[in-house]
Amino acid sequence: MLSRLLSFRQEARRRHLLRHAPAGPLKEYLSVPLIDPKTDIHSVSLISLDFETSGLNSSEDQIVSVGYVTLEDGEIMLSTAQHRLVKIDQALSEQSVVIHRITDDLSAAGEPLEKVVGELLVSLAGKVMLAHNATIETTFLKQACLKLYGESVDFPVIDTMKIARQWFERRNKEIVQGDLRLFNLRKRYGLPMYQAHNALSDAVATAELLQAQIEHMDSSKCLPLKKFLS
Repeated sequence: MLSRLLSFRQEARRRHLLRHAPAGPLKEYLSVPLIDPKTDIHSVSLISLDFETSGLNSSEDQIVSVGYVTLEDGEIMLSTAQHRLVKIDQALSEQSVVIHRITDDLSAAGEPLEKVVGELLVSLAGKVMLAHNATIETTFLKQACLKLYGESVDFPVIDTMKIARQWFERRNKEIVQGDLRLFNLRKRYGLPMYQAHNALSDAVATAELLQAQIEHMDSSKCLPLKKFLS
């Protein structure tokens, strides 16, 4: 009942924002109805998304790079993969450069935030966002929409870290530091290691992790989207 009420409120907000959104990518995103939360996860279209940022405060820091890839019918469509560098208007700290290896020179050659976010929104239309520790992606994308279009949008999202945490809690397993990190969770499923803190490789890694998580559920039955939404 609660999930049905939440879905109704989200759809009502989408329609409200659609009436007021300026012409352009945000309006295109909002023009497509949200996916019914009762839909089987195997047939839900997803966009696995990762941001590298200049810091963790979405009000002060900026998106440095964006990586994403589409999943259709449970399959990762590598032909849809995108890795975009974003030109920002602040100097990158040494600490952030060490983490994501994007320098000021690389950022200066990047694309405008409006172009990158606009194309991402068009790709997200009619799909559900997928991310690991999705708070980063949702808060920075909402802040970008507020900056670019004057509206803050709530995006339906699946968080593989939340799914993993629930797995530990259901089995009364203690969660120690590092257990919920993307590469450690991938090890549990025997998935290969990829370069960390590259937006595209992390997006693909997250998509593969979700595939493994679903496979280890009773995937012979219908698994409704609402079971996965954060």
